[in-house]
Amino acid sequence: MADSAHILVVDDDTRIRTLLVSYLQGNGFRVSGAANAAEARQSMQALAFDVVVLDVMMPGENGFDLAASLRAAGNSVPVLMLSAKAEAQDRIQGLAAGSDDYLVKPFEPEELLLRLRNLLRRAAPAVAAYTRVRFGDCVFDMESGVLERNGELVRLTGREKDILRQLAAKPGETLSRADLQAEEGARAIDVQMTRLRQKIEKDPANPVLLQTVRGQGYCLFAEPA
Repeated sequence: MADSAHILVVDDDTRIRTLLVSYLQGNGFRVSGAANAAEARQSMQALAFDVVVLDVMMPGENGFDLAASLRAAGNSVPVLMLSAKAEAQDRIQGLAAGSDDYLVKPFEPEELLLRLRNLLRRAAPAVAAYTRVRFGDCVFDMESGVLERNGELVRLTGREKDILRQLAAKPGETLSRADLQAEEGARAIDVQMTRLRQKIEKDPANPVLLQTVRGQGYCLFAEPA
């Protein structure tokens, strides 16, 4: 994981930025540095990064603002914020701005590594050891996106195929609406689930295969076919 991951370190403090770049490179990451938000934007336009390590207190556009603008533009790159601000409200502000994790300075370098690896692990696409799953009367081919019910082809939209692939890759696990949604909102995901149930459930009003986990998301009960 570390060998292929490319990290962008954004910090206006040259000494800290240099130390972080050197330390992360020494632990197998590819690393680029940026002194401010403007440099970070230029780097992200030219390269695809796996994680952004972002300092909060920078002159001009600060880390909160940069993270928020990335999310507003649809950029989902994982963001780890670094800040000397340790108050709960500061952490809440960082997470609300769109960061995935918040680490208070000073910190142990090993903790930074652990948090980065956790972010990379969560962001990695699910890789299943199988390509076909069975649920109820249905068999779904994850590679082709073909769904059959009692041996007959069931027509799926491209979005329905994507959602089924995500759910089928983690059968029995609950995926949140945020995990499942792309550009649409939570309400649109609920509508997609209703349509999917009409195609796979015997009684869509009382689903058995594709269930809602209250307050958490959705779960598909399936097994390798």
